[in-house]
Amino acid sequence: MASNNPNKLAFLSMPAPASYVAGLGRGASGFTTRSDIGPAREGPSAEVIAEAQARRGEEAEVDPEQFQDPDNEYGLFAGTTYEQDDEEADRIYESVDDKMDSRRRKQRCAAEQAQLAKHRAERPKIQQQFADLKRGLSSVTDAEWENIPEVGNLTRRKRRRTEENSRTYVVPDSVLVGDRSKVEYESALDARQQADGGLETPAERGMMTDFVEIGQARDKILSLKLDQISSTPATSGLSTSIDPRGYLTSLDSVVLKSDAEIGDIKRARMLFDSLVKSNPKHAPGWIAAACLEEHAGRMVAARKMIKMGCEACPGSEDVWLEAARLHNNDDAKVVLANAVQHVGQSVKIWLAAADLEHDVQAKKRVLRKALEHIPNSVRLWKETVNLEASAADARILLARAVEVIPLSVELWLALARLETPTRAKAVLNKARKVVPTSHEFWIAAARLLEQEAALPEKDAAQREKELAVVDKTIEAATRNLRQHQVLLTREQWLKEAERCEAEGAPRTSEAIVKATIAMDIEEEDRLDTWVSDAEAVEARGMVGTARAILAHALRCYPDKRSLWRRAAELEKAHGTREALDSVLARAVACCPQAEVLWLMAAKEKWLAGDVPAAREVLERAFVANPESEQIWLAAVKLEAENGEFGVARELLIRARSVADTERIWMKSAVFERQQGQLDTALATLTTALSKFPKFAKLYMIQGQIQESKGNIPAARMAFAAGIKACPKEPTLWILAGRLEETDGKSIKARSLLEKARLVIPANERLWAEAVGVEERAGGVAQAKAVLARALQECPASGLLWSMALWAEPRAARKTKSVDALRKTKDSPLVVCTVARVLWADRVVERARDWFGRATVADADLGDVWGWWLKFERQHGNEEQREVVRTRCVAAEPHHGAIWQATAKNIKNVGKSILEILELVANELK
Repeated sequence: MASNNPNKLAFLSMPAPASYVAGLGRGASGFTTRSDIGPAREGPSAEVIAEAQARRGEEAEVDPEQFQDPDNEYGLFAGTTYEQDDEEADRIYESVDDKMDSRRRKQRCAAEQAQLAKHRAERPKIQQQFADLKRGLSSVTDAEWENIPEVGNLTRRKRRRTEENSRTYVVPDSVLVGDRSKVEYESALDARQQADGGLETPAERGMMTDFVEIGQARDKILSLKLDQISSTPATSGLSTSIDPRGYLTSLDSVVLKSDAEIGDIKRARMLFDSLVKSNPKHAPGWIAAACLEEHAGRMVAARKMIKMGCEACPGSEDVWLEAARLHNNDDAKVVLANAVQHVGQSVKIWLAAADLEHDVQAKKRVLRKALEHIPNSVRLWKETVNLEASAADARILLARAVEVIPLSVELWLALARLETPTRAKAVLNKARKVVPTSHEFWIAAARLLEQEAALPEKDAAQREKELAVVDKTIEAATRNLRQHQVLLTREQWLKEAERCEAEGAPRTSEAIVKATIAMDIEEEDRLDTWVSDAEAVEARGMVGTARAILAHALRCYPDKRSLWRRAAELEKAHGTREALDSVLARAVACCPQAEVLWLMAAKEKWLAGDVPAAREVLERAFVANPESEQIWLAAVKLEAENGEFGVARELLIRARSVADTERIWMKSAVFERQQGQLDTALATLTTALSKFPKFAKLYMIQGQIQESKGNIPAARMAFAAGIKACPKEPTLWILAGRLEETDGKSIKARSLLEKARLVIPANERLWAEAVGVEERAGGVAQAKAVLARALQECPASGLLWSMALWAEPRAARKTKSVDALRKTKDSPLVVCTVARVLWADRVVERARDWFGRATVADADLGDVWGWWLKFERQHGNEEQREVVRTRCVAAEPHHGAIWQATAKNIKNVGKSILEILELVANELK
């Protein structure tokens, strides 16, 4: 309710209550102002204030000054008297404090000064940071002072607008179009006319915006402003360096440095300044200081700094070279001319001076002047010779060079290369006498002999005679060098042989290998060392040197079949078919009991299309090895592949009587089965089983033949007999289970596989077949459960992990792939499955790489090649598919579930690897 008292503020003139303190309730205390001095009333006393604070619950403040007055002391020492003894004690304590303070005062002061100096170095004062700029102000001219622009407004206050600092605004499009329409005149009648002949006047006139004209108008305005700025005289106080033509493109060349970079440059400048002042004879310090200024964009300061460095270190060639680099071409010539006066024996200075010359004759003059000062520099002679256009002039210079520097091997060899063969021999003989410890002259002489022997006008006999001299030359080289105490290691000689082969001298390389390959090797270590040397050299691509090493090893060990096989593989990979036939012919002559060499020789003849020659090789192999199972089977395969089935059957009959082995009996049954003679094949198997009851493959073939005839009980009996005779063969269990599946008895197949896993624990094939049985029966959940148990029992199985990857959802396959690769240690099957996962995700290039890794890990897996070819059919071109086919044929795979089933199918008998590959790629799903 509002008050009716007209004098509401009368209380302000009333006297304050006793003990009133303004703001005391809000924590304030009494105070006295200047206006209170004089007749003003006094403030509340201390007792009143203490009473008010006590009412509020506040504690009374204790004045710390009261403890300084002995009369006001209270507590333990209250009421004591300060006597003479106390004064003496205080003096003693003060002297002790002064004594303790004086100890290590110097060290403490020094540490404080060092800390202060470090602080100043890290965070210099403003005046120190701008000291170099202040010193630079002494060189500023009056004109430069006048051209310095006025300081901008940093106070954020409004300035009076003048003509110079007037604001400009972008002209709107409507203004441009309106101004354009003001000056337009319509000089033609409107084509729209009324019926009575008059003109139609529109009620509204629309406006069409032409953006092309607007852009042209803006460009015009911009060009006018640029012209105005560029034409502004310097005397008007608006100095400018704007290029109206290229000021936009010049912005790209502006290098902006951050505050941190500027600070780093300043600190580095201070350090280098201290360095060159404390040690002015240290050339790298001057170079570093100049490079810092160059990096900062101060080329003038950099040249000045390096000039001071040249004056302080005139004997350092690096300083002079840096000075030449920092100057332009003409000034650099002057710098290097001064450098020659101080370091005239520096080859680098003379070469740098020659590089500055663009004329060949000028370069020659500089280099010949350099040779007058440094006649024993090989590099200067080589540079001078390289400038000569004619071989005759170069020959004259090299002749003089070897006179001045007779111990330079490079100059002697260069001179020999420029001479004719006859004179080159004389040069090399002379060089060999001057430098008897150099092996390069002997090798050069051998290469010269090899070149002469390779001339087309010489016949074969003469060529062989001269090539024999090459071997003698290298042998004489080793003897002569040994007499002069020059002992090159075997590895060094092999490097020289590789270099000769790389430079087109294979006969010299072979001669070096013959003469030095047996050096520093014990007798019992020779064979292994030579084989490893040949493999290492072949890996580096030096086939000729590897061939020479193996040839020497075969001369020492002609009865080693492994050496002959290694030599044959080398020729098959890198040589010609004639060379391979020659090696194999010598191999079977030296090792007639080596069946593998006979088979390789026959196979190469067969692949070359020479079937009679292959038969001849096998006939000779029969004579040398009459009871060899492999040779008999090779002869049967040769005849069967060429359609001579009767001859192949006769060979098998003879083989069973001569070489009575289980494999020959098995091949006989397989041959009869392939020819459709199932009864004969079964009779053969019955006889074979009576001879070899523990050979599991006989039971497999017998059961498969009975199954193909539709006799399920007989096939079941055959597999059961095989399981009883060979319980550790997983293939028999798998075939028996598949037979039961074919007969519609999946439960019995599951039982057989469980029994097989008890007999053969931790077998991945049996577990994979069990998973397959569940999948084919339609139990997906049961298949996953069996797969989980399989992985627990076989945690490192690549086959099971590849199945587990496909059992996972698509989003989880990549994560599962990492675990699979780690658990199986990069199994080829898992790697191939990862490639298929990437293929499914459309990661084509990575999938191709993973397929390549899988084939490298195990090239014998035919299924991997089939998957790769199937992938390239979908995502590759014909060239990429051909690469897969070629590599597969070279690898000759034999294993893989789909590959073996396809290759051993009766319908595919006689087909090549390439045809099998195409069939496997079609079969894979």
